[in-house]
Amino acid sequence: MRRWLTSAMAVAALALPASASALPRIVSMNICTDQLLLAIADPAQIMGLSRFSRDTRQGLGKARQFPILSGGAEDILMLKPDVIAASDFDKRATREILKANGQSLVEFPIPRTLADVREQIRQMGDLVGHPERATAEIARLDAAIASARQAAAGKHLRLLPLSRRGWVPGRDSFVGAILAEAGLTNAAGELGIGFGGFVAMEEIIRLRPDFLVVSDAGERAEDEGRAFLLHPALEHFYPRSKRIVIPERMTECGGVMLADALNALSSELKRVTQ
Repeated sequence: MRRWLTSAMAVAALALPASASALPRIVSMNICTDQLLLAIADPAQIMGLSRFSRDTRQGLGKARQFPILSGGAEDILMLKPDVIAASDFDKRATREILKANGQSLVEFPIPRTLADVREQIRQMGDLVGHPERATAEIARLDAAIASARQAAAGKHLRLLPLSRRGWVPGRDSFVGAILAEAGLTNAAGELGIGFGGFVAMEEIIRLRPDFLVVSDAGERAEDEGRAFLLHPALEHFYPRSKRIVIPERMTECGGVMLADALNALSSELKRVTQ
């Protein structure tokens, strides 16, 4: 709570003027703050993004036009931004160095609920001086929730999110959150899984959820982790028609891409229940 108040106070202390020339110049240290910044800030405000922002798996095409940070404090200090957006994922030592050098650091805690997600979108909107864009993103999220609820209405489905090597995101994960918002049952709860955990193939087959939720519909295993999802026994019970695809990049962070994840869920529910 203290950390959240500190971040909120830092945002309020900026007291952003209305003129575009006075809007703060910002760097982002983390892929999750990258997502928020790219969605809400003016391009001219963005001085640098995290080293993961150009990873093609993240789907942040706009990131290519901005400088990439090394992950250390040195290049940020050289840029001299007005504000640094960071998160709990970033190295504490780096954050402490930046603070010790007088940098304005706004730390975004890891959101636990969709209410937290909405609050962080608002926080970024206030930080960059565009609260109206944050309001629009929250409206987009709420519309996506409504659409997913409509797509799931009356179906009473049990879904099991499943990732590499048998990792199952539980009710406290972002995947779990969007399933709950849509009114769907996350079968991970029957295994006693909270945030996430590894589950054996035999347990998955015994559980017999109606559908699996996976990150892609690929038919090729690049490594052993991916091979788990293509195991013949799993494919026998869960062919493509029994798999709901929500790209992983949409659920890695509690931010604006959760709306995309919910829209993907809606489309997939329509496909598999026709």
